[in-house]
Amino acid sequence: MEHFRIVWLVIVVIFYILGFIAAIDAIWKGRTSQGSVAWAISLIIFPYLAVPLYWIFGDRKFYGYINARRSGDLKINHIAKQLKEKLAAEKLISDDDPAELSALEELAKMPFTKYNKAKLLINGEATFKAIFQGIDQAEDYILVQFYKIQDDNLGKKLQNRLIKKAKEGVRIYLLYDDIGCTPLPRTYMEKLRNNGVQVYNFKSRKGWAYRLRLNFRNHRKIVVVDGKIAYVGGLNVSDKYMGIHPKYGYWRDTHVKIEGPSVQCVQLPFISDWFWATNEVPELNWEPAYSPQWQNYALVMPSGPADELETCGIFFVHSINSAKKRLWIISPYFVPDQQVLCALQLAALRGVDVRLMIPEKSDLLITNLSALSYLQEITKVGIKVYRYNKGFLHQKTMLIDNEHAMIGTANLDNRSFRINFEINILFSNKEFAKNVEDMMKEDFSNSFQITEEDYTKKPFWYKLAIKVARLLAPIQ
Repeated sequence: MEHFRIVWLVIVVIFYILGFIAAIDAIWKGRTSQGSVAWAISLIIFPYLAVPLYWIFGDRKFYGYINARRSGDLKINHIAKQLKEKLAAEKLISDDDPAELSALEELAKMPFTKYNKAKLLINGEATFKAIFQGIDQAEDYILVQFYKIQDDNLGKKLQNRLIKKAKEGVRIYLLYDDIGCTPLPRTYMEKLRNNGVQVYNFKSRKGWAYRLRLNFRNHRKIVVVDGKIAYVGGLNVSDKYMGIHPKYGYWRDTHVKIEGPSVQCVQLPFISDWFWATNEVPELNWEPAYSPQWQNYALVMPSGPADELETCGIFFVHSINSAKKRLWIISPYFVPDQQVLCALQLAALRGVDVRLMIPEKSDLLITNLSALSYLQEITKVGIKVYRYNKGFLHQKTMLIDNEHAMIGTANLDNRSFRINFEINILFSNKEFAKNVEDMMKEDFSNSFQITEEDYTKKPFWYKLAIKVARLLAPIQ
């Protein structure tokens, strides 16, 4: 018995020491004061529970990726530098950007390009019809990157098409997130590899020191065909994204098909991710294909936890601050940090028509409750909040005034701002913005507006659950 007490005392002491060390690490490396405080208090008071969770979810900077990117910088930066020079030489860079757009170029480390063509792909049927047509037309290579792939009907269609093109001699590079694709059977990828497709997972847990790390996700969804066409947006490869799901049913999502110089800009984050996973950089087409008749300006904005700055969060704050008349945002998850929240409030206070749409149905209970906790703060300044009730809303879109629109993969939450690898594309073109406006108006017609009263009339236990979920927001 005495021996048991000594062992137990040693374990207790070790946990408290580890908790204290981890608390210092959380304070030292934390990206937000709220997150640092939440972790530090938990680690010191409840080290038995908090220490293991911190090892799994506590990292805020993807140091392994940073080091790998530095080792590959010579080649990858050489490609990026040459691409910038080529875009400038062929006069494919916008030369009359206002100051607010120039700041975004510095953030993206790539310029706004002109002579792009963009087509909205609304929902799964239109999106994968376009993607499969692009794959079928490939002659040289195909880049494929998804957060989630499932071995269902849609997954098998993608698998069969890639195998067919590989047998025709087309080079295929498939990158998937190992956490997002956890339920995917090993045989799915083995079949692709056995038929000539180069397949790798993103390896966010690469290295013995990071085996328990589950925090970082590569949330990008990218398909590039021959360096001529790219597809980016919110849809993953699963039947549920086609509206076939027993619980969520109709699935509302948006992708975009782009042609022009911006396709080369989409390739850059892919090869950076590919280098992390494989230590190789594939030979790709860096010659932009474009037409002067294509009048869409586009800026590709990749972001992630390996960036020097908090690229995604800064991008949203800047975009919100640039709105003069209208700001419509649709996001499946709304857990903003203080900077984004203040930017939204300021936009409404200066007379901007600010509208936010979130789903009525949600696949993440805590995140859904967290979103409702912000209702009083945003509606009191005139922000209109809508809940989509036709099905599950998963698109990530934004409309700024009458000429700027964003289609991407980032949600309006802490995970996308700081932890996930994302990619958003900002378009500057009145015709494309009008198409986005019409799409959003249709979505508003399938939603209902909620007000502060929808929060105040809830029972005490529900309000308490919302408040508790809000406390967890910094570490979600």
